[in-house]
Amino acid sequence: MPATYPDPEARKKRRDTLMQLRLALREQQVVMDSAGVGIVFIKQRVIIRCNRRFAQIYGHTEAADMLGQTSVSLYPDIASFYALGKAAFTIMTQGLAYKSEVLMKRRDGQLFCSHLTGKLVNQADTEEGSIWIIDDISEQKSAQAQLQAVLTEQNLILNNAMVGIAFLRERTLTRCNHSFEKLLGYAPDELIGCSSRLWYPTEQDWLDAAQQWQVPLASGEAFQSELLLRKKDGSSIYCEVRAKAIEAHNPAKGVIWITLDITARKKAETELLQARTELEKLVALRTQELSQTVLALGVKANEQKKSEAHIQKLAHFDALTGLPNRLLLHDRCQHALSVAHRNHQSVALMFIDLDHFKNINDSLGHRVGDEVLVELAQRLRKTVREQDTVARLGGDEFILLLPDTDTAGAARVAEKLLQVALMPFQVEHHELTVTPSIGIALYPKDGADLDVLSKCADAAMYQAKGDGRNSYRFFTPAIQAHSDRALLLDNALRRAMARHQLELHYQPQISMRTGQIVGAEALLRWYHPELGAMSPAEFIPIAESNGLIVPIGEWVIRTAVNQLASWLQRGMAPLTMAVNLSAVQFRHADLPQLVSRILQEADLPPALLELELTEGVAMKNPQGAIAVMNDLHQRGVRMSIDDFGTGYSSLSYLKRFRVYKLKIDQSFVRDITEDPDDKAIVGAIISMANSLGLKTIAEGVETQGQLDFLRAKGCDEVQGYYFSRPLPAQAFEAYVESQAHRPHSVD
Repeated sequence: MPATYPDPEARKKRRDTLMQLRLALREQQVVMDSAGVGIVFIKQRVIIRCNRRFAQIYGHTEAADMLGQTSVSLYPDIASFYALGKAAFTIMTQGLAYKSEVLMKRRDGQLFCSHLTGKLVNQADTEEGSIWIIDDISEQKSAQAQLQAVLTEQNLILNNAMVGIAFLRERTLTRCNHSFEKLLGYAPDELIGCSSRLWYPTEQDWLDAAQQWQVPLASGEAFQSELLLRKKDGSSIYCEVRAKAIEAHNPAKGVIWITLDITARKKAETELLQARTELEKLVALRTQELSQTVLALGVKANEQKKSEAHIQKLAHFDALTGLPNRLLLHDRCQHALSVAHRNHQSVALMFIDLDHFKNINDSLGHRVGDEVLVELAQRLRKTVREQDTVARLGGDEFILLLPDTDTAGAARVAEKLLQVALMPFQVEHHELTVTPSIGIALYPKDGADLDVLSKCADAAMYQAKGDGRNSYRFFTPAIQAHSDRALLLDNALRRAMARHQLELHYQPQISMRTGQIVGAEALLRWYHPELGAMSPAEFIPIAESNGLIVPIGEWVIRTAVNQLASWLQRGMAPLTMAVNLSAVQFRHADLPQLVSRILQEADLPPALLELELTEGVAMKNPQGAIAVMNDLHQRGVRMSIDDFGTGYSSLSYLKRFRVYKLKIDQSFVRDITEDPDDKAIVGAIISMANSLGLKTIAEGVETQGQLDFLRAKGCDEVQGYYFSRPLPAQAFEAYVESQAHRPHSVD
């Protein structure tokens, strides 16, 4: 028979089908690789296919690492595996998806909570396998548990308070404690949703009360007064009330009222007033007798006040040193931790124990030892801030509570304490020296209350003693290592300028309209001969905290200005030199005068200098920022907002800022060709800038696609690795010269 060949049209359809199949498989793989959840295909208890996220959830690097593994290994034990199978396949064989929260096991044996969704490929034939989607919800579960614990603690405090506490929004009660309900004679939850008019004697009293508290609450202050209220049974009750808006300056978001029954006190005051009136009627007859009686009462009252003050001091202060005792420290610590929790701050707790102090008591007597402790207490108080607390636990043990203090701040305080403790103590004819061992714990990392933090600090103090005494240690080795690193960089940075380790690199800024280089951004670099290249993200915060940022910042401005002046003298076309300002530099009172002085010395036109200020710094004190910007603007210096879009800007302030350019942060530019949110944000920034008459520059441009998008949206200038990385001065000059001979285009 003659050979037969497939019909050409049939062959073409088969090729098209295969191409569509391959395309569908590639699209499926992209979806799996881009998913934020784990996806796996299991057949006969064996992992046939999965995405990378699935492998990462179970502790693997790549999806290929898990192929061929049995699905039993994903569960804590075989019983858990069979239990899930029994529950899941009953539902899945009906063609439905099975969803549940299940405890799973990672590669290293660690258990974690997950959310599973599974479905059979073919409900009629379970042998064809199943597809599962898994999401790691361990952090979500942990956060929910912590939130519930905090809410439980808050409810305990609220319901056991001795005063009435009520939460009102628009003068309607949303929540209150039992003491408030009992105060007014109402049953539990009876007042929820009721207007506060219910407990005022008359409508006018209710309206008058609003006039009293509206002004202070609207200005962010607390309101305090004595009001006559009405109980459920119609009887009157005098109350001392205190109120504060939950959100300052906006009472509409809710107000917290604290109420205390002072009816008995008011009755006593009324009776006292009546008694005084009767006494005044007898003044003419018993003047001398009354004078003697009043004098006696005054003496007795003063004695009672002194006695009460003495009792109060004994209850809260150490009798020897006058420092707060553990009771007062506990109260202050609770307050400090509460503030730190709300403001996301850290708190340092230091445990100080004097080395071998027992020798002084044993050899010279406790009187001499007490004198040393009193003098040391005074030194400690003078060393710390006013908001810090120095407490004595007893013996030679002291605790320091330092609110809003991080690792670096705690280390600096500890260094000061070691120095002041080493100064000799002159007691009678004895000259004595003592050395402290200091342990440091930090909230919230090391503990959430005084007991836990003091134990951690105590353990760190013993580590300091074990390491040779007369030193300080942090509770965790990681924090200690960080502190050592910061101290190392602090010391090295202090010598960096003198040893010429600092250098400026310059990154070109390109005009989108002409393709010409129109500016350069000066970027600080530090290379240490032993530590290597230092990241600005690491050493700039250290420079800001130790005060070096001011001389370093001046060096940067001066070096950049002088470099531009040198380039211009050698024939380079004029361009703008952009220099970043730190928050500390910007707040420095001498900044405008310093900039003018540097420009005059270099004989450089002020318009060629552009000072970049981050959005967050500008908005931290907008009124102050406006004043500084106005001053610099009058001197002819240009200002721009750096990292725009990463912070929060008020348009009303942005209009008043004397800036001419907004820099779009590279975090938005990076995915601008793929992420619709980044596209929308960048487009909105450029449009807003145009409407305000401001120029825009995008940083971090690395691809042609990013460049095309920015050009289409009307961005004025760009910079990034697509054109050039930051270059040393000589290399930058060579780059500018090479670009001068090329067509001016950014295509």
